[in-house]
Amino acid sequence: MTGPTELPSLPDARFAGLLNEAKALQQTTVALRRAIHRHPEVGLQLPRTQQAVLDALDGLPVETTLGTTTTSVTAVLRGAKPGPAVLLRADMDALPMPEDTGLEFASEVPGVMHACGHDTHVAMLVGAARLLADHVDELAGSVVFMFQPGEEGHHGARHMIHEGVLDAAGMRVQKAFAIHTFANLPTGVIATKSGPVLASEDSFAVEVIGKGGHASMPHSAVDPIPAVAEMVTALQSRVTRTVDVFDPAVVTVTRIAGGTTDNVIPESAELEGTIRTLSEHTRSFLRTEVPDVCEKIGEAHGCRVVADLRPGFPVTVTDELETQRVLDLAAEVLGATYSQRMSHPIMGAEDFSYVLQRVPGAFAFLGACPPDLAPEEAPPNHSNRVRYDEDALAYGVAMYAAYALDTLRG
Repeated sequence: MTGPTELPSLPDARFAGLLNEAKALQQTTVALRRAIHRHPEVGLQLPRTQQAVLDALDGLPVETTLGTTTTSVTAVLRGAKPGPAVLLRADMDALPMPEDTGLEFASEVPGVMHACGHDTHVAMLVGAARLLADHVDELAGSVVFMFQPGEEGHHGARHMIHEGVLDAAGMRVQKAFAIHTFANLPTGVIATKSGPVLASEDSFAVEVIGKGGHASMPHSAVDPIPAVAEMVTALQSRVTRTVDVFDPAVVTVTRIAGGTTDNVIPESAELEGTIRTLSEHTRSFLRTEVPDVCEKIGEAHGCRVVADLRPGFPVTVTDELETQRVLDLAAEVLGATYSQRMSHPIMGAEDFSYVLQRVPGAFAFLGACPPDLAPEEAPPNHSNRVRYDEDALAYGVAMYAAYALDTLRG
């Protein structure tokens, strides 16, 4: 006799057919993804991508609003009955980097690539709008579709919040959900956790100014190079000796520049880096500590230091109830094997954090590992060779739709 633990994992009857409906949209979903992938745009102004979204939404019963400071698109689908509003987010921008995937639909824009999967996010959210439009009679409330530029360091979510995306339905959004494709998870797996799921991100730039001279006579100069070298090692030890291991942080120096040739001591040298934390307490501490360490080391070497701290995204903190609901929905809609609670956060950063500071919600990763590779072997997000399994798009469409239906079913 077959025991219960040996039975196949099947979606719950409450959402029977939802994944199949998403798969029925797959051809148009993939076509939109590929069109956006061919023509990536960077930053807050994405006119071609905005038009692609508007064209794809044309004919659906949604009210659209365009951004004024960015090329954002906000679309509102109103249910058959009154009720609260739920927000679904997709970011739209690409990265300033070359593409070396060899895909037939690879970027046609030199030095720009959708290496973080935002093209898939847009296509999935449009697919969800199409699917939900067929279920409008089941909705008691409104769905706000947030198509956001400028996630890659440009604070696009903050722009859209200031322009009223959270009140686009005529009331404050009650719940919010975003999906991010991830090349190093099996296709279709939904992975998330409660609390901090992604880190904060701040960057720093330090200029160390000494006195130039001949490399053979360093005593007649004030050499900034040893000062910069000491700063790199001091920052690492400072983190390990001042930050609680159970409230982790990462400080990484990513660029050092100085000098022009082998026999000249330069007048100045530079370093740049990033600060990642999982709490606002540690974030605040390191935003003060990093410049302070560099300034004191520079002073000890007789150099003047100009330190610039550039604030980035806050910690992405998910709501426990909403996170569990997403994991339960993944099990119901996709099957239990597709629902995975993460054991720890990822030290990447995400500006959906601005939405989650104001609205309880969840942020989940969607596995999209290419079928010819193992997850641990696949080029990761932000790689010039990253590829995503397009079969994953239907899973994302179904999850976006399920979250809205589950929130707004009367």
